[in-house]
Amino acid sequence: MMPDEELLYDLADLFKVFGDTTRIKILYALMTKDRCVADLAEEIGATQSAVSHQLRTLKQSRLVRAKRDGKNVIYSLSDDHVHTMLAQGMTHICE
Repeated sequence: MMPDEELLYDLADLFKVFGDTTRIKILYALMTKDRCVADLAEEIGATQSAVSHQLRTLKQSRLVRAKRDGKNVIYSLSDDHVHTMLAQGMTHICE
């Protein structure tokens, strides 16, 4: 049975998020440990401004979550589904 149109649009929007290598790098960095913007920027070789911008998109898509730790905001993957999507995507392209 075909999912309803709204769900199909939501799925298309989710897959669009994976269309940017900076966002994918951020997700991969968060697979190993939770990090702040500065640590993510250093890890992936991007500016803090660029990382912050991409994190906003990832949060809106519910792929990452943020929690305040004093003056820092610490980012993590939202749940195990994100890890699974990345792993299965990589498996698919490496076949």
